[in-house]
Amino acid sequence: MGNEFFSLLYSFHFYLFGLIAVAAAIAFVTRKSPVAAAMWLVVTMFCLAALYVMMDAQFIGVMQVLVYAGAIMVVFVFVVMLLNLGHPSELSDISGKWGRLFAGFLGLALVAEILTLTRSPMDLRLVVPTIPVTVTSTGGIIGGVSGPLFREYLLAFELTSVLLLIAIVGAVVLGRKRSAS
Repeated sequence: MGNEFFSLLYSFHFYLFGLIAVAAAIAFVTRKSPVAAAMWLVVTMFCLAALYVMMDAQFIGVMQVLVYAGAIMVVFVFVVMLLNLGHPSELSDISGKWGRLFAGFLGLALVAEILTLTRSPMDLRLVVPTIPVTVTSTGGIIGGVSGPLFREYLLAFELTSVLLLIAIVGAVVLGRKRSAS
């Protein structure tokens, strides 16, 4: 019964996060306000991070949140605000009673799920896997990801950061030319 329950719970959350990620990505593409679009992209990034964590790739999930949902989205929102593309009236995507009703229903469903998990008689403790000696002696778990990133793919990594910097500078230049004319 315990394995069936966890399998069902895993499948439910996999499809839940997948569905939310797809819906948020569609909302991201269809928004008129760039700030609202950026917020929907953050929701997509969090759902992808949750899927990574479910696949036992916790480091990749944390990096997804820190790098994409954190740093890059802050830079994106900064550039959007610098260019003054968004209007305060366009910031909210949930308007009217149906949007608030849906948000309330979603909040109640999440609270019910948390209460169900905490009151379950099954043992729901986090199982920490053991790390083989070969992994710890060769640079740890992070070394397996960071080693190739800073050796074989260093040029691509640095070119990507320079490309992001050029895009930000280009957006600032375009924004200043638009306001000057």
